[in-house]
This record gives sequence, structure tokens and C-alpha cells, in this order.
Amino acid sequence: MTKNTIGNALTLTLFGESHGSHIGAVLDGLAPGVRVDEADIRHALDMRRPSGKIATKRHEPDEFSIVSGVYNGKTTGTPVCVIIKNENAQSRDYEYGPARPGHADYTAYMKYHGFEDFRGGGHFSGRVTAAIVAACAIVRSALKQKGVFIGTHISSLCSIRDRGFIDYKEDIELLYNRAFPTLMDEAEEQMRSAAEKCADLGDSIGGVLETAAVGVPAGVGEPFFGTVEGELSRAIFAIPAVKGVSFGLGSGFASVFGSDANDEMRYEGGKVVFDKNNNGGVNGGITNGAPIIFNTVVKPTPSVYKPQKTIDFVKGENIVHTIKGRHDPMIIHRARAVVDALTAFTLADLLTVRYGDDYLYSE
Repeated sequence: MTKNTIGNALTLTLFGESHGSHIGAVLDGLAPGVRVDEADIRHALDMRRPSGKIATKRHEPDEFSIVSGVYNGKTTGTPVCVIIKNENAQSRDYEYGPARPGHADYTAYMKYHGFEDFRGGGHFSGRVTAAIVAACAIVRSALKQKGVFIGTHISSLCSIRDRGFIDYKEDIELLYNRAFPTLMDEAEEQMRSAAEKCADLGDSIGGVLETAAVGVPAGVGEPFFGTVEGELSRAIFAIPAVKGVSFGLGSGFASVFGSDANDEMRYEGGKVVFDKNNNGGVNGGITNGAPIIFNTVVKPTPSVYKPQKTIDFVKGENIVHTIKGRHDPMIIHRARAVVDALTAFTLADLLTVRYGDDYLYSE
């Protein structure tokens, strides 16, 4: 596939730049007859939209249009194209040459030889993820109809921790309606406070997201070059600022014995159940029917209002640079919507590969 397209039976293609006229995404391979509710798309975009002191002051209305692939509220089976207009760009805040530390300015220059649209980060910007969220909201809704539910919360930020998933479906439903994705109110209060203090200092903050997907049947995925972990990781690493993905116990496997790491299983009421889920619902690259659990590390937003040493790659000199413009002191709460979106897309693709093109269709 091309560098802006991901997927196998179901593909997602992304286009646009932060300060271009539009951003958008194309879903191809989606079964005909899938219900498309624009309220679902608006809700997903709302979960990604910035608000308050802990987010950028660039507020976009995210007015979207579905320009192909949907008729009378159902997919037609042909490519679904969703576009979103950029209405609140301030290109004057950006200059070409200074490489902002932590950003892709220098690497973009080296790859595209100066022809890249650098304004607001261009095609590298987190702004472009709004198109992912809009398009994948269609897929996520289709998965719900098949009994597959997905939810993500901030599990940790600095030394602040949220509780883990307990009742998966109940917790996922709770997160679906929370603009700030924590499972405990007190965790939200403490995390917001930490982010606001960081913003007052002109700095930024990162954290860890935990995602759960329930309802995926056993037997989905491949043993080597199409593992569930590999496909999900490939998608999640496409999100700007993501620097780590781990499944189940993750790095904790390094400090336990095999007898503790293994997930013992038994039959209960004719179904296979697991006493633990250290492996995050995947064995040998293939789903085992337990909830799929993974963690995503989101680095602090690289845009900080502090002087930093860097280079001007146009002038070829060392400089000290201070950024201008509107930037998030934290993006992890907004990244949740993108993680949910790409998780839904990847699982839908894996399920379509396993069960056929019409898997997502339901009466």
C-alpha cells in the first residue's frame, strides 16, 4: 500500500494539511448496507475537539461532508470519502527554516526537499487526525452492531493514575460519553490540574492510554506477518506523538515468572474463560476471545513556550528558537478519540479478512 493508505481488505487513505483548505479520508472495501449516522461522526469529532485551558486555542467547527459512497444513509460499497474544511488557520505564526525541537520540520525538509507545506506542521499535524476520527466513526458504529465495543482512558499522567477496566462494557459506555477520558472523577480533576500548571509554565505533558476492545471472537489474526498486535501497533504508531504500544502486561512480562505470566483457562457454561488476561487477548498473534487490552504511550506535546536550542536548516546555522502560535499543553485526552478510531478500523479490517467483505453489514 502507499504511505498514506493502511489496511488489507478494508483500507483507509488520508489526505490534507493542517492549513490547507480541507483534510479528508477515504474508506474503501466497506461492505454495502452499513448504516451511516452523522450524529455518530459528530460525537466522535466532539471527543477529539479542543476545549478549555488544557488545549490549543485553535477551535475548528469540524464541519464535515460525505462526498461519496453513501446513499440514503447506507454505504453503497464504493469508496466513502469524508472531507472536513479548515476554517481557523493562522499561517502567520509559522516560519520556514527553524526546526522546532520534537517536531518533524527537519525530517520533512530532508524528505521533501523544501516542497512540503510546513504551515502548522502540514501533513504531519495532529489536525489531520480529525479526518481519521470522522471516517472511522462509521466503522466503529458498524462494529457495535456486531457486538464489538471499544474504549480508551488515560491510565496514567505523571504520577496520577486512573483505575483500570472492571466491567468492560459498562466502563466503555461510560468513556463514550466522557469528554475527558478517565474512569474516576478524581483522576480527571488531578490530571486537569497538572496540565493547567504545566500550561502556566509554558510546558507540556504526556501520559499513557489504556484501550479495551471486547466482543472480538477467537481466531482472528495471523501468526507472523499479520498479527493482531502488529496490525494494531502499525495503525496506532501513525498517530503523531505516539512513542510506545504494548499489549496486556507489556513490559511487566520482564519481571514475572512464566507461571504468573500465563493466562490459565477453563470451560464455564460451555465457553472458554480466562482467570487472567496478561496477554491482552492475543496468543500467537491471534485473538483468544478475551478482551483485547493494550497501552499507548503519548509523549508531551513538542510545542513548548520556552527558548530551545535548534538549527535553521535554510540558513544553515545554530539558533535559539521560541515558538509562536496556538498549541496544546497536553494532547493525550484528545488522542483517545484517534486511538479508538484506528482500533475500530484495524479490527474491522482483521474481521473482514477473516469472515469476508460483508461482515460489517447488518440488517
